Amino acid sequence: MAGLYLHIPFCKQACHYCDFHFSTNLRLKAGVLQAIAEELSLQRDYLCQAPLASVYLGGGTPSLLTAPELASLLEAVARHFVLPAGIEVTLEANPDDITIDKLRIWKQLGINRLSIGIQSFQDTVLQAMNRAHNSQEAKRSVELAYQVGFRNVSIDLMYATPGLTQAMWEADLATAMELRPVHIAAYCLTIEPNTAFGRWHQQGKLRAVQEEIVVQQFNTLVDTLSAHHYEHYEVASFCQRGRYAQHNTNYWKQGSYLGIGPGAHSYNGTTRQHNVRHNARYIACIQQGTVPCTIEELSHQDHTNEYIMTSLRTQWGCDLNRLKKHYGYCLQETAKPYLKQLFTQKLVFLQGSHLVLTQAGKLLADKITAGLFVT
Repeated sequence: MAGLYLHIPFCKQACHYCDFHFSTNLRLKAGVLQAIAEELSLQRDYLCQAPLASVYLGGGTPSLLTAPELASLLEAVARHFVLPAGIEVTLEANPDDITIDKLRIWKQLGINRLSIGIQSFQDTVLQAMNRAHNSQEAKRSVELAYQVGFRNVSIDLMYATPGLTQAMWEADLATAMELRPVHIAAYCLTIEPNTAFGRWHQQGKLRAVQEEIVVQQFNTLVDTLSAHHYEHYEVASFCQRGRYAQHNTNYWKQGSYLGIGPGAHSYNGTTRQHNVRHNARYIACIQQGTVPCTIEELSHQDHTNEYIMTSLRTQWGCDLNRLKKHYGYCLQETAKPYLKQLFTQKLVFLQGSHLVLTQAGKLLADKITAGLFVT
């Protein structure tokens, strides 16, 4: 099974933290959507006709699309790919786009999972991030989704953001627990260079949140969701028992996936590729029958390190036996001193043959995995 991702690179306005590829100018929207439909045809053999386990419309802001635009895209997907019954079809949506009428249309089109970009239930924090919605719209969007009959609802939250106090964060989590979504993706703010936050940080106008506040808010997140019986199945992902996001879990388990649209990434088990992050160039190349992508041939070392990185981010951990048998890499021997240090600092533990990050270890996931890589 494999995943299909469609990147819709348009937004109403630019959030101050976002470095994904998007445009607030909708002039090329029709051209990009037509090119996406054509790329689906050009790339139809990329996954070797494997049935899809998930379709994910992300961005950008896919909820900006009209009903005919969404219907056309999903029809193009169905023309070129095998869609099993009950396949997970996710639409990313912003709260300010969500209405009863739109929700009903999305449901009729076969969308059965919503990922709602709430980020915060605090108006001052939303304004600081330059989000287009307010706290009331955030809560109402989830309630409306339930009212229309969506049962698989995920919400995005963000912590360690400018102006977010501990009391505000606790209030955000309390509101989330009242709404009781099936899935929660909670991200620590990363200040990226090519964003408003990044520029302000470089100019000294914005300070990164202190490390102790990051640790406190992360621990509050994990403890609160655990107390409400959510599984912490990936560093930034929580779900009601067993209700994992199929699309994202495919990434963590190194499944194949195809990314369609400007800026989208793909992986077929052998190579990675990413499309050009430029709407006009993307359209022009697709019109000439060429996918404008850069292809990276993955070495054995690349595959080994990616397995370590993706598996360690999950609650299932890195299978040391698989690592040795499948990749020929004995972590216990090669990284023995570093592993001993990690155990002593209680950043990892063993669950059978699986090396798993502790709660403290998850805060340092990127650093820990880099220290275990084959070099």
